[in-house]
Amino acid sequence: MPFSFQLESQDPATGARAGRFATSHGEVLTPAFMPVGTAGSVKTLAPDDLTAAGCDIVLANTYHLMLRPGVETVSRLGGLHRFMGWDGALLTDSGGFQVMSLDELNRVSEQGVEFRSHLDGSKHMLSPEQAVRVQDGLGTDIAMSFDHLVRLPAPAEDVREAVSRTARWAKRGLDERARLRSEGRGAMALFGINQGGTDAAERARCFAELGAMPFDGFALGGLWVGEGRKLGLEMVERDCGEFPREKPRYLMGVGHPVDVVEAIARGVDMMDCVLPTRNARRGTVFIASGRLVVRNAAYAQDERPLDPECDCTTCRKYTRAYLRHLFVSGEMLGMRLASVHAVHHMMSLVRRARAAVQHGRFSAFRQEFLEQFASGETLARAAS
Repeated sequence: MPFSFQLESQDPATGARAGRFATSHGEVLTPAFMPVGTAGSVKTLAPDDLTAAGCDIVLANTYHLMLRPGVETVSRLGGLHRFMGWDGALLTDSGGFQVMSLDELNRVSEQGVEFRSHLDGSKHMLSPEQAVRVQDGLGTDIAMSFDHLVRLPAPAEDVREAVSRTARWAKRGLDERARLRSEGRGAMALFGINQGGTDAAERARCFAELGAMPFDGFALGGLWVGEGRKLGLEMVERDCGEFPREKPRYLMGVGHPVDVVEAIARGVDMMDCVLPTRNARRGTVFIASGRLVVRNAAYAQDERPLDPECDCTTCRKYTRAYLRHLFVSGEMLGMRLASVHAVHHMMSLVRRARAAVQHGRFSAFRQEFLEQFASGETLARAAS
């Protein structure tokens, strides 16, 4: 099969790793940050913008694409890569997070989740088997197992049941991929998702079952949903301590630069989040020295680029004063230029982390980054 993972280096003082995995749409270097293209598009950006930023993998959303335009349409038009004009690798989530987050519109059973579309109220069923079939129809490179996510805080019995159901659904998803492969389909890699919230014992129980299954990689699910950075990182360290060394590890829904660096330090290989680009569209960007709210009046006459240390097109050609003007004038170009920087910044961050691991200086890189970011955050708050 086209998917394979190679671990190249590991930092001797931390759990940080550098590796690469191969897909039928190219190689992905790790640590990797995946911009989120919810409906087959990273908002305001074209695929060429992502390529120019150094991006080699994008995440798309199964739930949204199955509702609109529909997997049949995407498949008939040549698959999601061709549909969105993206030549790199694609990872699709299973839809589990979306249907669970819309809990007022869904009903969970052993079969799967019956839910009403947020678009028109129509009824749909998403099961572990259907989630795999939809992702196969989209033509993804990496598919995610359908899992049962519960909102936190949750009663202990709800967490236990979600863990047990996640394991049962994981096996059903793998069986469905095996069936598809017997028909000459199902070429995508499939990752299992570890659940259990912030209950270390339940997360251990979940992986005791998932780890025995032939997944191509494993994800850390159910975190960064309000539990706080300290507790979340404790669970990351716990999970990565059990996940197999030879398979990629994916922390779902994490995109704050500090969280990204700290997750890498604990052994995470892949991350995704809407945060960098969503914030950028609202006039706030991450820079090397923290966070910059470009809408602030303090930048009305500022001739500096967003980030003097960045070499993206936005930072090479435009000033903070111009970006602020675009935002306060309601010009869409402001959102686009800020998003170009946002993606470039995240790509640069993980590539620098990768280089630090390879050269045995990740601890120094981490310390320097955290100190610089903290000092910049202090200045950003003062400017606000």
